[in-house]
Amino acid sequence: MKHQKKFLLSEQDLPTQWYNIQAEMPNKPMPPLNPKTHEPLTAGDLSHIFNMECSKQELDQTHPWIDIPDEVQEKYAYYRSTPLVRAYAFEQALGTRAHIYFKNESTNPLGSHKINSALPQCYYCKQEGDTNVTTETGAGQWGAALAYAAKLYGLEAAVYQVKITMQQKPYRSYLMRTFGAAVQGSPSMSTRAGKDIITREPNHPGSLGTAISEAIELATTTPGCKYALGSVLNHVALHQTIIGLEAEKQMAMAGEYPDKIIACFGGGSNFGGIAFPFMRHVFDGTHKDTEFIAAEPESCPKLTRGKFEYDFGDEAGYTPLLPMYTLGHDFKPANIHAGGLRYHGAGVIISQLVKDGYMRGVDIPQLDSFKAGILFAQTEGIVPAPESCHAIAATIREAQLANEEGKAPVILFNLSGHGLIDMPSYMSYIDGDLVNYRVSDAEIEKNLEEIPLKID
Repeated sequence: MKHQKKFLLSEQDLPTQWYNIQAEMPNKPMPPLNPKTHEPLTAGDLSHIFNMECSKQELDQTHPWIDIPDEVQEKYAYYRSTPLVRAYAFEQALGTRAHIYFKNESTNPLGSHKINSALPQCYYCKQEGDTNVTTETGAGQWGAALAYAAKLYGLEAAVYQVKITMQQKPYRSYLMRTFGAAVQGSPSMSTRAGKDIITREPNHPGSLGTAISEAIELATTTPGCKYALGSVLNHVALHQTIIGLEAEKQMAMAGEYPDKIIACFGGGSNFGGIAFPFMRHVFDGTHKDTEFIAAEPESCPKLTRGKFEYDFGDEAGYTPLLPMYTLGHDFKPANIHAGGLRYHGAGVIISQLVKDGYMRGVDIPQLDSFKAGILFAQTEGIVPAPESCHAIAATIREAQLANEEGKAPVILFNLSGHGLIDMPSYMSYIDGDLVNYRVSDAEIEKNLEEIPLKID
């Protein structure tokens, strides 16, 4: 074989620890705050919502490496390592000298990276004696992953799926139900938060903010129930670093090191998962010129047009106040088909890294994202999730820029999931039924007026 296409690790070479970037960041993230007292929260405070171990991991700014429990490592071995793939045909179609690699997280049984955090979160809940877990989900990748992980550990799962996305992607809710989860469209009439939202706006399409409110309400009012989150928070990004740690070893097998690392961006889990292990080499100066690019929807541009403030992570105001780039917790995103990216805020760690100039965001119009996804499908034979299409579109931009500059960078992007359950979205694009959405400055400013605590 002239060129090696994919690179895999043996089970013996899989990482046994997650990388905790908080411990090595030059500027530590600001703490989450109690929304009433504005005092920093402790792990004990967070454990009223999350399991205790994840609450400790959330605030750990001391230990750069955290052991993966043996039982979780065994479950990881069901599907890891995932392939690192050189996208030769995609490169050829783009006419680029860039070397483009992608980490293919779509190959696991759930079809996306989300299972990497669902497994440890359910494991810790089981170890601590919980019987139920609840969560929100947008496009449904996280909901399906949690439903499966909960079943593995004998937990009952309840999932609130964003209503508009539930309508756009009906098979995802059936996948969750196949794994035994109870699924409701959000906002619903089953919680106080949902009733309030529907009373205020009867035709509310739902958002990740509404679904988080409902899931947290259920967790805090049900004995033996804990809330599990699929993105945004530090402990979720921690678990996802299994992606980048594998990719680091696989890039060494390929004999290259990435100049640019790209992932789509909703709350930050898959971006942090692939980027954080490589970013530690920026901190220590060994690869200080690597660029990190987060691709978000043009219709939900928190990194590029939001403000760094303390805001709620949900619409009803049940969460702690988080220091993050936000469009305002009342922001209602457009009904784009990348449901996993329709979130008003950015993770705390990523917000700090953007603020400090270690990474940047780019905005991708909806039509550009699907155009990129179809080109990728036609060249590499993989139909990407609409979320992942944003990373592919950003990769195309960087490859075209390299052509204009006469450069040949090594680009690594994360293919966070496949789109085989998203074919109605592709059908809408192919039939010409999709449009671009761009939020106005006035709308952003209006929503930011409701920020609960501004940072000076």
